[in-house]
Amino acid sequence: MSHSPSNPRDLVDPFDRVVRDLRISVTDRCNFRCTYCMPEEGMQWMPRSEILTFEEIERLARICVDHYGFDGIRLTGGEPTIRAHITTLVSKLSALGVDVAMTTNGATLRNIAHDLRAAGLTRINISLDTLDRERFARMTRRDELDNVLLGIEAAKSAGFDPVKINAVIERGANDDEIVGLARFGREQGVEVRFIEFMPLDASDEWQRSKVVGQDEIVARLSEVWPLELVPARGAAPADRWRYLDGAGTVGVIPTVTKPFCGDCDRVRLTADGQFRTCLFATDEFDLRAALRQGETDDEIAARIEAAVGTKWAGHQINQVNFIRPTRSMSQIGG
Repeated sequence: MSHSPSNPRDLVDPFDRVVRDLRISVTDRCNFRCTYCMPEEGMQWMPRSEILTFEEIERLARICVDHYGFDGIRLTGGEPTIRAHITTLVSKLSALGVDVAMTTNGATLRNIAHDLRAAGLTRINISLDTLDRERFARMTRRDELDNVLLGIEAAKSAGFDPVKINAVIERGANDDEIVGLARFGREQGVEVRFIEFMPLDASDEWQRSKVVGQDEIVARLSEVWPLELVPARGAAPADRWRYLDGAGTVGVIPTVTKPFCGDCDRVRLTADGQFRTCLFATDEFDLRAALRQGETDDEIAARIEAAVGTKWAGHQINQVNFIRPTRSMSQIGG
């Protein structure tokens, strides 16, 4: 294997954005069937042999860190906690000296939150779109709300701070809970981040009319609690507001109404080793084949650099030429 460069250089895309954030999907499998992400039945899981091993994931991550100075890694899925021995991977990645985060549905988090923290996970985001039990079962097709709430408690007791809650808001589905979810965040001392509804689904149900925009979300919250905008987010996707009464912060990720593509610093690796420059990219670059055919670190780095050279200005959701990716979000890592 080739030696890593002693001083990494910036990985710059065609729009002069420096890429430093790697999103890694560790499995396409999930223990939920959320309506906006997966079909209820008939998902074809990838054979295990097609999924990257922990050693392969670690090597690709190390190339990104050593060659290009990546400083953040986020583990996603599917549902990352259902990948066996996930804490082992967290240990390997945290040893690279980067910030390691995870997005999870929280359903089994109560069992492993402390282990993840001990393994070096620095941040955790838990998806929670509703606090209503029947609605939760309808949206996720699983009756797991109580376990998710226990997972949030476990994450707090394990020392994750802040624990962030991701809530996708869909008009007519759960937009009546915006204030309730925010209240939950205030009471629990966790940062709720509302996410505009995106066209991620497998069943073509997305319509612009279902999007509750950032301005409307903030207006609904500020009717109950006065807010002030926290200055600039940099490359982070969430705009954040501080509650004037001191009860923490709340965020909104305006994926549709105010896309943050102009500051995007992230790239993605799918569970089967395909490199993507955007969640909505239509091209993938096969790094698994490169790994398994014995390419050197430098050769693989060159592939990554070439791929980043194709990165778009933005995801084009609002444009007529928007093309939905051919794979479901659980396969891509959304």
